[in-house]
Amino acid sequence: MAVQANTDIRAYAIVKGVKLWQLAKYLGYVHENNFSRRLREELPEETKKEYRKAIDTLACAEGI
Repeated sequence: MAVQANTDIRAYAIVKGVKLWQLAKYLGYVHENNFSRRLREELPEETKKEYRKAIDTLACAEGI
């Protein structure tokens, strides 16, 4: 069985209490399925840094 790509980003969002659909919306994806497709392939580290920053922003906005 194949290992799921970007597990670090997925886990980080869970720990911070941010849903992936919230992250997709924040990042400007029109439909969350487009974002899910993006996560199927391992992302470059620079993109992951941007996603972590967005997760942190969302977590602070939610008061987590």
